[in-house]
Amino acid sequence: MPASLTPRERMERLLRREEVDRPPVALWRHFPVDDQRARDLAESHVRFFRAYGWDLLKVSPTASYPLLAWELQDEWRGDIWGRRFIVQRPIQYPEDWTRLTTPHPRKGALGMTLEALDFITQALGTEVPVLQTIFSPLIQAKYLVGEEALLVHIRRYPQALLEGLSRITEATLAYLEALSSLPVAGIFYAIQHAQYAWLNEDEYRRFGQPFDLTLLQFARERFWLLMLHLHGQDIMFHLFTHYPVDIWHWHDRETSPTLAAALEQVPGMVCGGLRRETLLFGTPQQVQEEAREAFRQTQGRRWILGTGCVLALTTPEGNLRAAREVVETFSREA
Repeated sequence: MPASLTPRERMERLLRREEVDRPPVALWRHFPVDDQRARDLAESHVRFFRAYGWDLLKVSPTASYPLLAWELQDEWRGDIWGRRFIVQRPIQYPEDWTRLTTPHPRKGALGMTLEALDFITQALGTEVPVLQTIFSPLIQAKYLVGEEALLVHIRRYPQALLEGLSRITEATLAYLEALSSLPVAGIFYAIQHAQYAWLNEDEYRRFGQPFDLTLLQFARERFWLLMLHLHGQDIMFHLFTHYPVDIWHWHDRETSPTLAAALEQVPGMVCGGLRRETLLFGTPQQVQEEAREAFRQTQGRRWILGTGCVLALTTPEGNLRAAREVVETFSREA
């Protein structure tokens, strides 16, 4: 094995369960305002990647990018996590779901993200795994109608919502097909509604899983690296251990399972170990101690050092450097 692997070589060896020189590490954030133009979005991500030398680049466009063609409107209001505020939602009544049509994936905000990804992959080359963020149809539906209204539609207007989810899935498939023409490694597939505070398991099986699996199986045939993000607390982790992905990612420091327990349940890699709050408010020493505890849990097996979700915009650079530097010590400690 070479003394130092490229990020792609490191990830590919982990996929094959082979020895690596050190565990991978990756953190990511939003770039508000810069996420409105392709060149700005691309250059912000490339600068962030090069500043720290992560092992994969998870691209974080605004969450509204798949939805603007359906006349959703949002604006930047200074959220610490980089999220935009929605000011107009296009779904007001159950019958509005049937009016969703498939937008052209190379036009508007969708096309802008593809242009940004083209810039990114040209700048970084194929030795850096680049993942585009894809939001589950349920997440997209939440933005289109609103969180509370979505729950009402699940329980009062299920057929109308299922029609809407099917249309969102078709639009996302068209985007994935266009994405596959670029030399990206794959996708970061985000799920939010598999939380017991929001839905029960039967509801997720009906309104979430069929659409998730349609998209992930489609992506599985076109990309070599798929990452699943399960957002939130009290998640239904066991519903996703069979999903056709390579990396499982969740808020492991804040909700079960632990990294060690998850490694016993999934065939691929796990990503986590750091709290966002520690990176934001803690010291470099505290960041590195959390990383070492995660290493003790996993013994560095099938593990990527990361945090549960996007970084706060004000995360100190010293804490980011601490996360990047600590993995260099693990091969020596092992």
